[in-house]
Amino acid sequence: MPNHYHLLIRVKRVDGLNDEQISKRLSRKLGTLQSSYTQAINKAHSRTGSLFQQGAKSKNLESYGHICFHYIHQNPVLAGLCQRAEDWEFSSYRDYIGLRNGSLPSKAVAFECLDVPSNIQEFYRESGKGLTDKEIEGIR
Repeated sequence: MPNHYHLLIRVKRVDGLNDEQISKRLSRKLGTLQSSYTQAINKAHSRTGSLFQQGAKSKNLESYGHICFHYIHQNPVLAGLCQRAEDWEFSSYRDYIGLRNGSLPSKAVAFECLDVPSNIQEFYRESGKGLTDKEIEGIR
């Protein structure tokens, strides 16, 4: 996306921390990463200011990670940036349907934790079903 990005991250439980504490810690770490990235880009291109629409935030997606997974892939289409999810080169969608063999997405984790079909044809069919407005609002 031109002004933001989505990451779906599986976080391991940390002894002694509840979900809210883990979420806050993750948000801080992502904020630091985003700030460092912004500073490096600004320095390299002699510019100042934000690169992204908003600061880092995190949500616990335990009950709707599957919906979020498909939303991330459909986001460029919903925003009118491309016609089909596989046309957006900056998405892991291309890896899941076999058009690219990237190393960033852990497809095994998605197959295991999100019950995403590992069969390319099934994945393509399921991911193309679309999301309801209610599902989309629930993850924004």
